Amino acid sequence: MTRKPIVAGMFYPNDPEELINQINDSFHSKFGPETLPKNKRTKETRGIISPHAGYQFSGPGAAWAYKELAESQLPDIYIMLGLSHSGLPSCTSLEDWETPLGIVKTDKEFNKRLMENANIEQNEEAHSQEHSIEVQLPFLQFINKGNINKIKIAPIIVSGDRDYKEIAEAIVKTIKQTGKKAIIIASSDFTHYGMNYRFIPFSDNVKENLYQLDNKAIKEIEKLNSKKFIDYIEKTGATICGRIPIATAIETCKLLGAKKAKLLKYYTSGDIVNNYSSAVGYGAISIK
Repeated sequence: MTRKPIVAGMFYPNDPEELINQINDSFHSKFGPETLPKNKRTKETRGIISPHAGYQFSGPGAAWAYKELAESQLPDIYIMLGLSHSGLPSCTSLEDWETPLGIVKTDKEFNKRLMENANIEQNEEAHSQEHSIEVQLPFLQFINKGNINKIKIAPIIVSGDRDYKEIAEAIVKTIKQTGKKAIIIASSDFTHYGMNYRFIPFSDNVKENLYQLDNKAIKEIEKLNSKKFIDYIEKTGATICGRIPIATAIETCKLLGAKKAKLLKYYTSGDIVNNYSSAVGYGAISIK
């Protein structure tokens, strides 16, 4: 079975040519890196954090993160850490994933072993209606168009039902058992502000306050301090949807030898439309 795309035609174009054009535009955007990735794969990257909204908003941020991956050594597997916006428990998928650009293969043997190590279940229904991993895949295909048959993914929803440190330990145990070279991809937007999101901690200087709220969270990510990152969210109420995937990625990458993280780009949807009454923050971060 193949997991079909659910937000093609909404979050990003359903037509392959239009989709490639929009990804190209994301790389060349003034909010993006303004250039395509270099051909050399010389960087050592343990993981990235990338946003997952509609490409007209989050695409330039994703371009920053995937430029980093495109210039990094090719792994055997990309471990995709998404969330359940519906609040479903942690689970994995054993299906291959389809986008308008083709099929991305899931490493079924890796995920079966992970299910044992992490004591999580396969739940295709949960993945079938969740966009956080799906939105990453066209960018992954774009930067690997010459290696598309070599790449495999491990799609995992990580939720608050499990200790994220335990999930990270199980992922690393599985990596070591299988001898895979892995890169971690955490899917998350940052603070969602406004009536639509029922989060209005301030009403004046919204842009500046929103930047400050998210940047304090990003500082803890850059320090690879998952506990202080989560504590900060609990203290402020910051509506960072993928906080558990981010915390899991931090711990996984640390166990794999990561020493630091770096903010590549931050902006908000308000910057795109010049209206901050309802705005979402987008951050692209690399972990090395």
